[in-house]
Amino acid sequence: MYSHEIDYKIIGEDIQIVEIELDPNETVIAEAGSMLYMEDGIQFETKMGDGSQPDQGFMGKLLQAGTRVITGESLFMTHFTNRGVGKRKVSFAAPYPGTIMPVNLGNIYGNTLIVQKDAFLCAALGTRLSIQFNQRLGSGFFGGEGFILEKVQGDGMAFIHAGGVVIERTLNNEMIRVDTGCVVGFEPSVSFDIQRSGGLKSMIFGGEGIFLATLRGSGKVWIQSMPISKLVQRLSPNGGQATKESGSVLGQLGNLFQD
Repeated sequence: MYSHEIDYKIIGEDIQIVEIELDPNETVIAEAGSMLYMEDGIQFETKMGDGSQPDQGFMGKLLQAGTRVITGESLFMTHFTNRGVGKRKVSFAAPYPGTIMPVNLGNIYGNTLIVQKDAFLCAALGTRLSIQFNQRLGSGFFGGEGFILEKVQGDGMAFIHAGGVVIERTLNNEMIRVDTGCVVGFEPSVSFDIQRSGGLKSMIFGGEGIFLATLRGSGKVWIQSMPISKLVQRLSPNGGQATKESGSVLGQLGNLFQD
């Protein structure tokens, strides 16, 4: 199924929204509860599955919806369709401060994007959502993303939410190391793994944590400066007292002796 062609506009800076303009009978799918406003003529319906395979039957839709539960998402998705005569707009809000990334899936490797499991916001109808199991044991335990990632496939526009500022890097048979949890997405041509951050001294006193995410190969990588896990940590009662060593073993041990 080909994705619907939709027009859009990103509004805001710190807490962004994406405003999508739909032609008559065009549809956008979104996470439940993300809609901010919609114009007259837009109708919405909650369904199991993303609607990319309309002939898959009830059991197929139930299986697809079940995989969303594994990723921690809602069992249902909301489909917004323009049933009016002219163009109509519907908008979706980011769940926390950060950046909404518009991604044209038709322009990336394999028409596939692998993202952290809570990054998907909305997409044109025809986009398929499924789970991506992380094959490497170390990545699952220490990567911040866990064993299960989300696979977004299609040939239209998809909108991904990331925390803080987003940096897009293109690797050309290269390797880059990233703070664990700060990888928001990557093309399937890039391998993802977790490795030790360095020697024993660096691991204990470096302040960068024990492990770093390693991305290797050729393809695009998207990195977020403030994932929700770090934001929650900083806003916690003792988050403001964190030192440079807070990410190291020494910092974690030091927190045990704070009043």
